Amino acid sequence: MGAEAIEGLLDEGRTFPPPQDFKRQALITGAEVYDEGNTDYEGFWAREAAELDWFREWDTILDWQPPHAKWFVGGTLNVAHNCLDRHVQAGHGEQVAYHWEGEPGDTRTITYQQLLQDVQRAANALKELGVGRGDRVAIYLPMVPELPTIMLACARIGAIHSVVFAGFSSAALRDRINDSECKVLVTADGAWRRGSVFPLKENADEALTETPSIAKVLVVRRTENEVSMDAERDVWWHDLVPDQTADCPPEHMDAEDLLYLLYTSGTTGKPKGIMHATGGYLTQVAFTHRYVFDLKPDTDVYWCAADIGWVTGHSYIVYGPLANRATSVLYEGTPNFPAEDRFWQIVEKYRVTQLYTAPTAIRAFMKWGDEHPAKHDLSSLRLLGTVGEPINPEAWMWYREHIGGERCPVVDTWWQTETGAIMISPLPGATTTKPGSATFPLPGISATIVDDRGQEVGVPGGGYLVLDRPWPSMLRGIWGDEQRFRDTYWSRFGEGIYFAGDGAKRDQDGYFWLLGRVDDVMNVSGHRISTTEVESALVSHPSVAEAAVVGRSDAQTGQAIAAFVTPRGDVEGDEALAKELRDHVAKMISPIAKPASLLFTHDLPKTRSGKIMRRLLKDIAEDKELGDTTTLADASVVDAIKGRYLDHSKSQP
Repeated sequence: MGAEAIEGLLDEGRTFPPPQDFKRQALITGAEVYDEGNTDYEGFWAREAAELDWFREWDTILDWQPPHAKWFVGGTLNVAHNCLDRHVQAGHGEQVAYHWEGEPGDTRTITYQQLLQDVQRAANALKELGVGRGDRVAIYLPMVPELPTIMLACARIGAIHSVVFAGFSSAALRDRINDSECKVLVTADGAWRRGSVFPLKENADEALTETPSIAKVLVVRRTENEVSMDAERDVWWHDLVPDQTADCPPEHMDAEDLLYLLYTSGTTGKPKGIMHATGGYLTQVAFTHRYVFDLKPDTDVYWCAADIGWVTGHSYIVYGPLANRATSVLYEGTPNFPAEDRFWQIVEKYRVTQLYTAPTAIRAFMKWGDEHPAKHDLSSLRLLGTVGEPINPEAWMWYREHIGGERCPVVDTWWQTETGAIMISPLPGATTTKPGSATFPLPGISATIVDDRGQEVGVPGGGYLVLDRPWPSMLRGIWGDEQRFRDTYWSRFGEGIYFAGDGAKRDQDGYFWLLGRVDDVMNVSGHRISTTEVESALVSHPSVAEAAVVGRSDAQTGQAIAAFVTPRGDVEGDEALAKELRDHVAKMISPIAKPASLLFTHDLPKTRSGKIMRRLLKDIAEDKELGDTTTLADASVVDAIKGRYLDHSKSQP
C-alpha cells in the first residue's frame, strides 16, 4: 500500500467490520456485553471470576480504598489448579498444552497431563530446596518449557516468582534478586541466540557474588556448554526434578495473595517491582484471552510470539491460555534465525490460528520483504493481534494483507505491566476496527482522556489517558515502596485516578488512538507534537521500513524534531529521499512536524525485547554522553548512528 492510499485511509477513517465468516462463529458478536460490563462492573467481573474453580467463594467482590483495591475478598483458589488440574479432571489431559519449538529445531509436545506432572515434580523440588509459601523465587531462563513449569510450580506452593528476562545483564539480575530478597534462583547453563550460546549461568554466577539472600540455584541443562557449579549451592534440574513424586496438592491461596513480581525494565532509576495478586489477575487474563482472541480451545492453535520475561508472556503465554485450556506454540528463538521466514514456517507447521506479536516485529517483517510470508501456507490463521506499542496504520494494513490474507480481524491491544491484562482492544466478532486504533475499552473497563487539569476532554480531543475505576488485574503496589506506588501512578490527577503515562486521543467516533508516552510529546514552537504521529507518517511512506523520532533542544523553537529512518530493502537513503520524507510528513500532519534533521540508518537501537530506545537517540541528537546501554540487543548500532549523526547533522536543512 502506497503513501497516497495511507493518506486516504487516515483522512477518511477507513473502517473494517468483522468479516462475516468470522462473525458467524465468534464468541461475542454484539454490544450487549459492554452494557453489562458498564452497568454493573462489579457484578460483571464476579460472573467472570465464577468461571474459575474456587476452593472458597468470596465474601466481597471489591474493597476499593484508593489507591488500593482488593478483589474477591475472602475467596481462595490456586492458579496452577485452574491452569492444569481442572482441565485434566474434566478429561482433557491428552490435549496439547504447548507445541515447543527450539531455536536449533528441536521440539517437544507437552500435554496438560504431562505439564501437570512436571509442575508437581518441580513444586516438590522447590520444597526440597527450602522454598515455602510467600518466599520469592527468581527465574532467569530462556524460552524453554521449564520456564512456565517453574512459574506454575511456584503458584502451586504459594511462592512468589520474579521472572527476569534472559537477555538482561548480571547487574539487572542482581538488582532484582536483591530488591525482593529471593531465596532460590532458577537458571540454565546457556540460551541459544542466533546459533550462538548466550552464557546465562556465567551471568548468573556474576550476579550471585552480590546476592546474599540466594541459598540455592537450580540449573536447567539447555545448551550443554561448560559451566561452573558450586557444589553446596547449585543443583542440576535433571538431577533433582525428575525423581520427585508427581503429587503435590495445591495450596489454598487467598485471592489477594501475591502471585508474582515483575520488574519494569526502566532505562533509568531503580526498577519497579510490580505486584500482581491471584484471584483478580487470573479472572481478567482469562476473560481477555478468551474473548479478545475468540479462543476455541478444542480447535485453535494459539501463538503469542512474545517472551515470558515480559508481562505479555506472563499473561498471554502462561496464565491466560492455560486457564482457558488453549493449545499454544512456545518458541525459543528469534523471528529471523536461521532465515527471515522462520515465523511463517512455524505458523504453517503447527497450523496456527491466532498470532499475537509486536508492531516492531511487523515492521521488521515488512523490511525483510513480502516474499517471505508468501512462501508459506498461512491459511490456518483466523485472527491477528498486536501488542507493545501503538501500531502505525501502514504496518496494520500490511499485517492484515500479507499475513492475514485480508480475512483475519486485527486486534490492536493497549495495556501495561501495571494493568496486568488487556484494557483497550477490539472484540473481533463485534468491533469495527480502524487501522492504528485500539478502538474502545473492554467491557468492565473504564478509561477516559483528560487535560492538564484532570478535566475530561470532549470527542474528538486528546490529552492524557487515565483509568478512573479499579479493575481486577491491576497492580497491587510496588514491592517495598508504597510512596513510589502512590507518586508514580496516583498523584497526578488524584489517588482514585490511575495515570497510565500515555497520551491518547479520541476521534469523532470515539475511537481511542494511543500516542505513546507523554514524555514522548515534543513541544515545537509551542505546538505539541507526538513522536508516534511523526513516526507513523514516516513509516506510511513506501520507502520506509522503520522510524524513530525524538525531540532535541533547540534555542529557537524550544525543541526540534530529529528523525532516524531505516529504508526498506534496497532503497537508498539520500538527500532526495530525505526531502521527500520531510514533505510527506508536512502533508500528513503539518509543516510544523517536518523533521529538522533526518538521518538514514540500517537499524535502530533496540532492547532485546524489540523496543526502540529513543532515550539513546535523544542523547545522540543532543550530543550528550550516552546513558545506560546494557539492555541493548546490539550496542554497536548506537555507535554507528552517533558517528553518522555527527558527520551529517550540520548538513541537514
